[in-house]
Amino acid sequence: MVAMDDQYRTTLETLEGMRSESIVAGGREKLEAQHRLGKLTARERVHLLLDDGSFQEFDMLKTGRGGSLGDLRRYPGDGVITGHGSIDGREVFVFSQDFTVIGGSLGEAHSQKICKVMDMAVKVGAPIIGLNDSGGARIQEGVDALAAYGEIFHRNVSASGVVPQISCIMGPCAGGAVYSPSITDFIFMVQESSYMFVTGPSVVKTVTHQDITSEELGGARVHAQKSGVAHFTAPNDVLCLREVRRLISYLPSNNRQRAPILDLRDPPDRVDPALDYLVPENPNQTYDMNVLIYSILDGSEFMEVQSWFARNIICGFGRLGGQTIGLVANQPAVLAGVLDTEASVKAGRFVRFCDAFNIPLISLVDVPGFMPGPDQEHGGIIRHGAKLLYAFTEATVPRISVIVRKAYGGAYLVMNSKHIHSDVDFAWPTAEIAVMGPKGAAEVIHRKEIQAAGDPEVVLNDRMAEYRRAFANPFLAAQRGYIDDVIFPRETRHRLIRALQVLETKEVKRPERKHGNIPL
Repeated sequence: MVAMDDQYRTTLETLEGMRSESIVAGGREKLEAQHRLGKLTARERVHLLLDDGSFQEFDMLKTGRGGSLGDLRRYPGDGVITGHGSIDGREVFVFSQDFTVIGGSLGEAHSQKICKVMDMAVKVGAPIIGLNDSGGARIQEGVDALAAYGEIFHRNVSASGVVPQISCIMGPCAGGAVYSPSITDFIFMVQESSYMFVTGPSVVKTVTHQDITSEELGGARVHAQKSGVAHFTAPNDVLCLREVRRLISYLPSNNRQRAPILDLRDPPDRVDPALDYLVPENPNQTYDMNVLIYSILDGSEFMEVQSWFARNIICGFGRLGGQTIGLVANQPAVLAGVLDTEASVKAGRFVRFCDAFNIPLISLVDVPGFMPGPDQEHGGIIRHGAKLLYAFTEATVPRISVIVRKAYGGAYLVMNSKHIHSDVDFAWPTAEIAVMGPKGAAEVIHRKEIQAAGDPEVVLNDRMAEYRRAFANPFLAAQRGYIDDVIFPRETRHRLIRALQVLETKEVKRPERKHGNIPL
């Protein structure tokens, strides 16, 4: 009996030692190096992300079988921490790559751990959050490392539209490793300490003879402002993880559920008289659409997506009457709110995400048209603009539109109009719904008269005034039934909440098909 007790004690001590080795990961020195770089360790990130005491780890002792170039030192956990926990009491699955273990490189066992939590997340219907901090594929494992990436990519695609997938880039993410985050729904990047690129500065130098730093090539600022790869950025790990928790609060756990209701004690019938004076009398004058957005949403809370990319359109999450909504709004303060290639792609993908996860869509419209010019035409404005048109038309969630001012031409149709079967369309008295702006219309319709006139400018101004009197208002469209109601701006919040309530049980039946063919 005593011998058995000793043997059992030895087993417990062995387990304790293995767990301790896994927790120390690459060693105290490397953990401290993470801190010196201003980065949290992989475990610190997990515990900061999740509710206190909720994390349950999987495969803590799993190790790789060694590389084809000779056995490596085998680390318990193999450079990634995986498991599940809760955020505000709701279950999520998480993996956190550990840069202190072989640079966080991904090998066979590393991938198997990630694939396990991804499979479980889909099985139980819970979000997947990946904290990426990896030097890329583990070269020593050869083709096994490439196969390992492929398994993850396959699961990213299978989980798309089933459970929310969120990626946090909290260190390097290069080569083939970038494609897993790029398939996920949202990417967070930490400024100054994270970067993403397919080919690094050394390859760029070799091929193009151009000197460039990792930050200049694929840092957070580059991907937030230029490429649009990053949806959110944060100055440090702590604020990044806090924003992930905030995003989760707006989302359902899976595509069979609705987003949680959060009552912010904001009266549904609250009015804002200042909105009656938001739109300037001069149609060429700008204003900030954010004023309207923050006025109508519960608690003036709005989480904007890709706020530094394609700033002529605003996309993000808010709440109306406690219900999560996805909001798409033209921004007159940037490029007059015109639709261009980047704005169309940004909004189109956001609309498709909302539709996949049962989040109602609201569009605030002030769009003078599509951006003209050879750069836009050669850059595929037809193809990219069609993405937004396709996304709105395909969406089966409740769709509501408010025309605030300009709604011209094809851009009016694309921005969730009644003609592509939005559910409810409101217009402010300041709405202008027409094929094109007064100047362009007058020049086309009265071209001969203007050319023959002694003073073409006077005739053009007269004809512009006639066109504006006829179309620079929402009443003709309302008479045709294309607008459900012309509302006082101050009542916008209340009318939207009531429309959402009546659309709560909306059902749409589509023809049976495998999937459509969006113009990618």
